[in-house]
Amino acid sequence: MTVLTDERRAGLLAYCRIEEPTAEELLTLETLYDAAVGYLEGAGISQPAPGTPRAAQYDLAVNFMVLRDFDLRDATITGTIVADNPAFRRLITQLKLTEPREGA
Repeated sequence: MTVLTDERRAGLLAYCRIEEPTAEELLTLETLYDAAVGYLEGAGISQPAPGTPRAAQYDLAVNFMVLRDFDLRDATITGTIVADNPAFRRLITQLKLTEPREGA
């Protein structure tokens, strides 16, 4: 499980536009954060060193997944068709292509 620091939590809350989160929302965000980090790890994308441009891309991908899943918590989706965001797909591809090689 990846530790969600106070600074990272604040960034997620700002990205999700949650100004005064409830205890339930904070718990949900932490769970979604862990799930997003786990998804990227399973996709072959490791967490980059802090302060690098790649770290900013990684954080953006995590933020996107957290917000998407936070908004889609209901068991049923009604209304508009939900499809993958092409910008998100490109970001994931970029992160995969720039994954550091072991021993390099």
